[in-house]
Amino acid sequence: PSDRTSEAIGFGVAIVVLLIGFGSLLAAVLPLVTALVCALCGLALLGLFAAAATFATVSPTLATMIGIGVGIDYALFLVTRHRQNLVDGQDPVTAAGNAAATSGHAVLLSGCTVIIALSGLWVSGIGFIGKLGLAAAVTVVTAVAGALTLVPAVLGLIGRRIDRVRVRKPVAETVPAPEGAEPGGWHRYAQRVERRPWWFLAGGVVLLAGLSFPVFFIQLGHIGDGADPKSFTDRRAYDLMSSAFGPGSNGPLTVVIDQSKVSSGDRSALADQAQKALTGVPDAEVITQLTATSDGDVLTATAYSVAAPQDERTTSLTNRLTDDVLPQAVSGYDASTYVTGTTAAQVDFLDIVSSRLPLIIAVVVGLAFLVILAVFRGLLVAVKAAVLNVLSIAASYGVVVAVFQWGWGGPALGVSGDVPIESYVPMMMFAIVFGLSMDYEIFLLSRIHEAWVRTGDPRASVAHALEITARVITCAALIMVSVFAAFVISDNIVVKMLGLGLAASVLIDATVVRLLLVPAVMTLLGRAAWWIPDPLDRILPHLDAEGSAEPPARTAQK
Repeated sequence: PSDRTSEAIGFGVAIVVLLIGFGSLLAAVLPLVTALVCALCGLALLGLFAAAATFATVSPTLATMIGIGVGIDYALFLVTRHRQNLVDGQDPVTAAGNAAATSGHAVLLSGCTVIIALSGLWVSGIGFIGKLGLAAAVTVVTAVAGALTLVPAVLGLIGRRIDRVRVRKPVAETVPAPEGAEPGGWHRYAQRVERRPWWFLAGGVVLLAGLSFPVFFIQLGHIGDGADPKSFTDRRAYDLMSSAFGPGSNGPLTVVIDQSKVSSGDRSALADQAQKALTGVPDAEVITQLTATSDGDVLTATAYSVAAPQDERTTSLTNRLTDDVLPQAVSGYDASTYVTGTTAAQVDFLDIVSSRLPLIIAVVVGLAFLVILAVFRGLLVAVKAAVLNVLSIAASYGVVVAVFQWGWGGPALGVSGDVPIESYVPMMMFAIVFGLSMDYEIFLLSRIHEAWVRTGDPRASVAHALEITARVITCAALIMVSVFAAFVISDNIVVKMLGLGLAASVLIDATVVRLLLVPAVMTLLGRAAWWIPDPLDRILPHLDAEGSAEPPARTAQK
């Protein structure tokens, strides 16, 4: 039920934003309806996949969150270009076709980039994580398919009636003010960025650095029942266990010693040695007496931590038992040792995820770098895109750490106390956010490149692109932020984390990065941004970010 409420809130805010941005009821409703249809199709496909493979229970929620967000964005880009084509005098069918031929390229490329980033989760080698990425990728595929088929078809059917029902006078969305006219706010802002790029660059870097600071204190772990609201039955059971037997009773560790290869005469001595080693272990409230199985081949005991299962001290106890205490306990004997149980499995999972995260980051960033390089044929443009996207994600990590781990606003979100960051959340956030951030990156860069090819003036091209895309990027970002942020009311704390993290990342990306850092860096780079070594230019495939209905008038000089 809370997920349905989240979707309703997201849609409600999206309608308001689109009405203000477009001024037309049909133009506002169209992206929402098509996104919903595409998301439902994606969930239906996910249901078919789930008949053949097991997906995590959070998968449909994650798929819905991503599918609706990108579906609205992709439809918005197409509707924006279509309405501008109508203003330019094209008939509705031609306008819809040209919108698909131009902005449709950007949608296709953006969707492929998101899918590539989500596919990078399989690098973790953990099927659970890879399937979460697959679930999200399914709705991205249907969102792209709907944007390239359903949206142009509906635009052609509606025709010029798209602006019939108005809440304000529709204006051209992608054309700067004509000569002699009073420049708008975005035009004046674009000129300021062009005049003082260093100031805007410094301001953006300081903001991202401040938001990223909490990342240095991130604590990965597992969120236990103790983080749920006190009205939940599992939380009440957790509290009763803690008060009666201590917090560690909610996550006991099972210690196992396999002595099947030890001779019968030595087993008693081994048991005495092991029991001494298990006495006085730091962070252990109590470790029970070792007990032999009926055949005498295995010794077992139960260890209780002094802290809750998700506490750092419990993780330390698990690692200490595995790496130091138990190996010393069987020293001199041909015996194997294990620490098992749910809590131990979670600690092992955390170790695996932590070790694979750098690899996933490297693979996703590398693939995105190659896509940007192949599309825009600029080495520094690709480097800039990769670096700024990583900084943007670090800032969103910082927000999640501050809210959940440091408790800055956690109680307001229904989270009890300070909780660690769920071990796989940073991995999921990186793949999703890096993919989504490429939407705005490609949309803005394609307009900069379009103006650069037409005029050959790098600084003016940046200001022009910023002026004509700022309104659309702002509307798209507000919608996606509202869709993601609405999921913080979910009962699932992991969904809360993802919802807040994705909302924060999109907001940071669309404001600090797209409206501050990207224009400033592109202005400072000038012509150098579009340089690419000739050998690399020959090797890379040629991809078109935003096709054109007509061939360009000139070719840019390298």
